[in-house]
Amino acid sequence: MAGGDAGLLLALAAGVRETEGGWAAAVGLPDLGLAAAEGYGLDLRRLLVADDPGAHWPEVVSVLAGAVELIMLRPDGPVPPKLATRLAAVLRRSGCVLLVAGPWPGAVLRLGVRSGRWFGLGDGYGQLTGRQVEVVAEGRGSAVRGRTARLWLPDEHGAVRPVQQHPVQHRPVREQPQPVAGPVEPAAPLVAAVV
Repeated sequence: MAGGDAGLLLALAAGVRETEGGWAAAVGLPDLGLAAAEGYGLDLRRLLVADDPGAHWPEVVSVLAGAVELIMLRPDGPVPPKLATRLAAVLRRSGCVLLVAGPWPGAVLRLGVRSGRWFGLGDGYGQLTGRQVEVVAEGRGSAVRGRTARLWLPDEHGAVRPVQQHPVQHRPVREQPQPVAGPVEPAAPLVAAVV
């Protein structure tokens, strides 16, 4: 997914759903893999999808915020700070969590995949068995300095977990350098950007 790592976005969404329960929504994500979403733990029977709301995405997010616990969003362009502030107020009142695939003014937390390697394929044969990534977190509070973690996203069983110090030998497939978020702006509650 351009502008955000699909695996990281889905892993975060599944983590929120585990703690919150209820319904989730995907807005402006026409290329979201529903099988992958289910593989990360999202219940497709409780997932509302607005593939392409176009310029009306702010209205769609405002309406859905009162009906679901989690919204995954890819805006159709740059988000003006005033609009981000207005939507943050709507999210705060409703208690809804917003995960944005891409930059968001005032995001509480910015997460990005700095690098990644796929494992499992041999020389022209085999099957992908997992992906190791380095995730960078930046934001307010303890995340201001930026922290990194190496994760399986996913591992050979489809789970997200930290990479152990002495991992089982896997064959890397390729490196994927990814851009990391820029400077942190003033934060609005309940918004995380996956860049």
